[in-house]
Amino acid sequence: MLLFVGLGNPGRKHETDRHNIGFMAVEAIAAMHGFGPWRGRFQGQAAEGQLGAAKVLALKPDTYMNRSGQSVGEAVRFYKLAADAVFVFHDELDLAPGKIRARLGGGLAGHNGLRSIAPVIGPDFWRVRMGIGHPGDKAKVMGHVLGGFSRSDRDWLDPVLDAVADAAPLLAAGDGPAFMSRVALKAPPPAPAPGAAKAPDGAKQEDRT
Repeated sequence: MLLFVGLGNPGRKHETDRHNIGFMAVEAIAAMHGFGPWRGRFQGQAAEGQLGAAKVLALKPDTYMNRSGQSVGEAVRFYKLAADAVFVFHDELDLAPGKIRARLGGGLAGHNGLRSIAPVIGPDFWRVRMGIGHPGDKAKVMGHVLGGFSRSDRDWLDPVLDAVADAAPLLAAGDGPAFMSRVALKAPPPAPAPGAAKAPDGAKQEDRT
């Protein structure tokens, strides 16, 4: 069993937030690959399915972002999973919109969801970083991540979610480079708009709910 966790905040008012791109990713994977219905489990919403040879549980914690570890830990203990069987999809300020990076282990980058999970299962889980871009000003970060995707964002967001779902079996097989290559081939990140904001030098992900 593998655990694919999408990070986000529960509730209709957060459905389209940039912070909820992790929820969107696992929803797209479950829909494309015919997972079973979403049910309340492990302090979240869960759906089971198959990706290639791997049985997968998709999980969207209902605990809010900064308590994601409660939900993830419950699922990990139930299935007796090692940390490297856990794949966490989350928003990433320090990647341009549409860019995807996947790796086993790594830092937490100030992301409250990751910071909640690591003490519970250890640091050696997969991070699938999904770029949402940086507003260019630390003071604007909270509004950026908790704000909804714009109509123009859908031009890159929908293809990226479809590409992530299509390539998910490669990720389940543990081939991060092949997963990233397939996503980039199917949904190339958009070219930066003239004058687009960049993260301040040395910036890291700021704390957010």
